[in-house]
Amino acid sequence: MTSGATGGFIGDKYAPVVKPGGRILTRRWPRDDSHADELLVPRDDLVLEDRAEPPADGAVAAARGGVETLRTTGTTARFTQRHGPFTSYLRTVDVEGDDFVETTHYRLQIPWFGWLFRVPVRGVLARRWSHRGWWSPPDQLDTTQVLVLGLLAAASMSAAFVNTLFTQTVNFAADDFGVGDTGIGIAGAVVRAGIIFALPAAVIADRVGRRRVILAVAWLAPALSLLGAVAPSFPVLVATQAVARPMGIALAILVGVVAAEEMPRNTRAYAISILAMASGFGAGVAVLSLALADVGPSGWRLVYLISTCWCLVALDLTRRLPETRRYRAARELRGTARAPRLDRGRLLLLAAVAFAGNIFIAPASFFQNRYLTDVHGFSGGMIGLFSIAVGTPAGIGLIIGGRIADTRGRKRLIAVALPASTLAIVGAYSVGMPPLFLLTLVGGLLASAAYPALAVYRAELFPTGNRSRAAGIVTASALVGGIGGLVLTGWLLDASWSYGSVMTTLALGQLVVTVLVVAAYPETAHRELEELNPEDEAIHIPGL
Repeated sequence: MTSGATGGFIGDKYAPVVKPGGRILTRRWPRDDSHADELLVPRDDLVLEDRAEPPADGAVAAARGGVETLRTTGTTARFTQRHGPFTSYLRTVDVEGDDFVETTHYRLQIPWFGWLFRVPVRGVLARRWSHRGWWSPPDQLDTTQVLVLGLLAAASMSAAFVNTLFTQTVNFAADDFGVGDTGIGIAGAVVRAGIIFALPAAVIADRVGRRRVILAVAWLAPALSLLGAVAPSFPVLVATQAVARPMGIALAILVGVVAAEEMPRNTRAYAISILAMASGFGAGVAVLSLALADVGPSGWRLVYLISTCWCLVALDLTRRLPETRRYRAARELRGTARAPRLDRGRLLLLAAVAFAGNIFIAPASFFQNRYLTDVHGFSGGMIGLFSIAVGTPAGIGLIIGGRIADTRGRKRLIAVALPASTLAIVGAYSVGMPPLFLLTLVGGLLASAAYPALAVYRAELFPTGNRSRAAGIVTASALVGGIGGLVLTGWLLDASWSYGSVMTTLALGQLVVTVLVVAAYPETAHRELEELNPEDEAIHIPGL
């Protein structure tokens, strides 16, 4: 963003203050031509403005009186929001002596994560920060998109907690029940095989709508996860999570579909990065809760009790989440007609990439705690601190990766970041501290940067009528690949292979992914979903 503006807040009088209707931001600028040219034209950054008419009492509207009138007579210029994220918005410019006084009244409602954006949004409105910062979406979002993105982020936290819960606690539960590495690998495979319970939810969402199914699985995921706290044996624990975890998977699948359908064409990967960052927070709750596992042999059960807090997210989704505008428009156009046929070539390609990638990704994640415990002697609390220390900065990689994927393209980012992240993670399984920390950090940052570009394809390359079904099938393929990787890892470790040797072997899957993406994936950046899927060309989406 601009500017030649050099003014600032004048004491407490002009500091932002909270009012019942929102926030007020007042700044004073020198009264000269350069600032007049900047302040007296409608903004087009986070918000697209219109000149407001009729004028305030006793004033001549800027649109009628002109800039020169305002410069010399003290007339107020008023601007309202034509398009943007604010639920209420008004900017006025007054003349007081030798100064312009710019006052912005605004209200921005971002569910759950509004506190993260409060400072940068104020910085842009105050003309101190660029609206093209690393934190901001490439497109202007409207109020519905901001609302939906915030709610989806909260749902992503819930889904990630449920999906991470068993992975983080299985090592402690296995020790409590006397189960070895092979048993852990089989248990991980069984829980992942529970995807068969998630696929029906994805299919139903294409028939009855995204909202209904999201609400159902958002309640079921935490409720079923609680059963792990009272499991009397390891097989029963595995059985409970084989049902609970798929509800979290279904929630994650549909969250990605809704994000793709609601976001503008240049912001889909950015939205996925925001959701992935929120997922990191949810997974972080599970990781931090591991300190409870140090209470005693059965302390891991206390971690499962944390599931109750995600019912608050389900309640908020029930109250405020709307159906996607693309789904409503497609339903109105086609009525009860059958959905377009799936492009089998695309489906096979994406499923192959998901399968090959998770042969490495699933074991690298699932066995990390076991590796830290067996090889480096970490306690539950130490694992939690380590995971937060290396995982939190990965959020930066997600945001930057999402923005690069939207502005410069997906394929080049994947071609560079994915192989580099794999090398770093393999190295982390082969060294001691402090290189272990550094390599895990670098691997996480690079993998996070590549994630939005890879993940967004699952929703972009299929039409609205079968988008969630296709995403479910691709996710199932990923889990099948993960199952194979987990079983193979457990078997090789029990056969006295080192962790480094196992991860080096499994990393071949990531090489396959890189080759397939570069050679066969289309570039989807800057293209509307209807352009990518000709079956949807007749759909008209109001507001998008």
